[in-house]
Amino acid sequence: MAVAKVIEVTAGSKSSLQDAIESGISKASETLENVEGAWIQDIKVNCKDGKITEWRVNMKVTFVLN
Repeated sequence: MAVAKVIEVTAGSKSSLQDAIESGISKASETLENVEGAWIQDIKVNCKDGKITEWRVNMKVTFVLN
């Protein structure tokens, strides 16, 4: 039987939403083993002069415990 744990991660990117998600998962994977997936809880953007300057995501990352 597998047991999983969920942590909350916030990540940002100036280039895209996908990059923000990938950088958050990548960083979490540096210290966690068996990362299985993520649930994107919130998406936020910072704007200046009518243009998006940064994408931010708040996600729950799931990993299986050894």
